[in-house]
Amino acid sequence: MYALLVWFTLTQSVAAKPPTTKALEQRIERFLALDARVSTEYQERCSIARELAEIEVPDEKAEKTWRERLAKLLPKSAARLERESGRHFLWPEDKKGSSGKGLYLVGGATKKPKGLLIGLHGGGVGSGDAESARAELESVAQAFDLVGIFPEVLEKTERGWTDSGTEEFVVDLIEAAIRTWGLDRDRVYLSGHSMGGYGSWMLGAHHADLVAAIAPSAGAPTPVMNSAGSVIDVSWGVIPNLRNVRVRIYQSDNDLNVPPAANRIAAQKLGEARERWGGFDFEYWEVPGRAHELPPGGMRALFEKVADARREPRPTKLVWQPALEWKRQFYWLAWDVPRKHALVEAELDVRANAVHVRCDQDPKGLAVLVDDELLDLDRELLVTLEGREVFRGKPRRSLATLLESGARNDARSTYSARIELAP
Repeated sequence: MYALLVWFTLTQSVAAKPPTTKALEQRIERFLALDARVSTEYQERCSIARELAEIEVPDEKAEKTWRERLAKLLPKSAARLERESGRHFLWPEDKKGSSGKGLYLVGGATKKPKGLLIGLHGGGVGSGDAESARAELESVAQAFDLVGIFPEVLEKTERGWTDSGTEEFVVDLIEAAIRTWGLDRDRVYLSGHSMGGYGSWMLGAHHADLVAAIAPSAGAPTPVMNSAGSVIDVSWGVIPNLRNVRVRIYQSDNDLNVPPAANRIAAQKLGEARERWGGFDFEYWEVPGRAHELPPGGMRALFEKVADARREPRPTKLVWQPALEWKRQFYWLAWDVPRKHALVEAELDVRANAVHVRCDQDPKGLAVLVDDELLDLDRELLVTLEGREVFRGKPRRSLATLLESGARNDARSTYSARIELAP
């Protein structure tokens, strides 16, 4: 911890009185322990970040030291999962007698897994359980040397995977599984049948920066209907976000439970997005006459289409349509208060050491995150918004930016400098 205080002291003015090593460590640990998805805790995080904003990180060597130290300061109490196969709760029954909450099943390659398969179950109002997803996908996880985590929605509703805190629960499971088994962050996959297919679509799109691929089966994103009852689009916050994620979609042409219209339009929109922005590695697999059954060859036949996919954590081009107020970082973009329905397009020009951003709504609070791997911070950096220059110079590395982007302990999503597009 001594090195932290040394760097702090070297980067402060003579008039500033540096905090003690213990005080600095306590503030960092407090920040890392807070849940940014809870409004009051997020406000406290912002307050701590402001305190630490003046702690400059002078160069790449100093940045490396801070990264190493911050990783060690991540809360020791951070959740980990049970390693053995079986039924478990993320929030177990406590001594006061409260029942366990956050049921998940563990299966697949639990000894030395190479990645993570989140298997999402089907169901609806009052129905659906994690056992069905395990039955469909545990052998798939085993075959591809993946640990399988099969959560159960917190409330059994029609859109259970995005209701009632379940989305946060699944994200927490992903992080806890990575922490528990030391998994490769670039090998996280979402798959499921029926409502589990819906969950794969929606969670995979909302958190595209966390996953390598999604493989939805007989489940579609929420459709948008016209006055005549025809499907004309799918829910916002889905298609644009999937530019850098592999997508493989299964559908039967005579499925009465999940008719093909929504998945057909989703595939059409993916094609249109590919024409507009490039990227979008997708395949739509429709077969005749299987109703609401699993794909021919089972879920393994579908998953084989994504098994070799790897996450692209730092794409040179990305598109973001925010859907969640608590999802404030998406790849190398950050937004203090993400505007739902907004459409952000961002592209790196590595040769010119530049970033170009477009946003169709008020970009207040929107920022670009950079470090020496993404661009050269020792050269002049240009950032434009809607073709207009908003920054030109050498970005300032700071502890606050490292802390805010690195709180998940994902090195490829941790950045040292933040450039505001609309201060």
